[in-house]
Amino acid sequence: MQAAPLFPDVRLEELHQRLLVHYGRPPEREVWDPLTQFIYSLLSSRTKTETTHQVLRHLQSRFQRWETLRDAPIAEIEDALQAITFAERKAIQLKTALQQITERYGSLSLDFLRRYQTEKIRAWLEHFEGVGPKTSAAVVNFSTLRRRAICVDSHHLRVTQRLGFVAKSADARETEARLMEMAPPTWSAPMLDEHHMLIKLHGQRLCTFADPKCAVCPLQEQCPTGSSNLSTRNRTKHPAGKATSETFAKPLAK
Repeated sequence: MQAAPLFPDVRLEELHQRLLVHYGRPPEREVWDPLTQFIYSLLSSRTKTETTHQVLRHLQSRFQRWETLRDAPIAEIEDALQAITFAERKAIQLKTALQQITERYGSLSLDFLRRYQTEKIRAWLEHFEGVGPKTSAAVVNFSTLRRRAICVDSHHLRVTQRLGFVAKSADARETEARLMEMAPPTWSAPMLDEHHMLIKLHGQRLCTFADPKCAVCPLQEQCPTGSSNLSTRNRTKHPAGKATSETFAKPLAK
């Protein structure tokens, strides 16, 4: 058994608490079966959450059963996916994955995965085209499997890189590995899910790609990127050698 570090890294816990205070506790997730979560996550890449939810509901209404979706022509599936990004490619990936699941296990279900260890499940899922660590983490963590994993999306990558938790070249797999090292072992699967939702919300609201709101960020004290951004803005507003209204006090009235 690996010994606990002498000086544990508590930065992730501190970050989590600051985001909880700032945003409040995220709404409880509607937990789906593994197959439904797999389909949703496969479709969600580069697509807004609200749009992917709408498309998933449309698939359920149009095809009624996932077996019907599996057996539908590619053109019909693609038509049903028009609202999402890369609909043509994802239609092929989705149909192929559903067919392969059925061929390997005799029925269209992923409930059998609960018999296996988390890493084995994730490795198996990542054999499907279009499935990487983000999707496999989502399936094991968000679904009724409820295993310990962190789903690292583009927001998570951006925020953790700016905080200096990982290198700017780190991908989703490297980032998740580092964050799992930092996460307290007492954090359950739902707690790791909550962490994902808070980071995602922060990336959408304040730590945005093009215009991060560093001045009002609750993580400002932790973030070297935010401190640098604010310092640069202050130097731009008040260049050295130029007096401002704040530089010199007004003379006292006589």
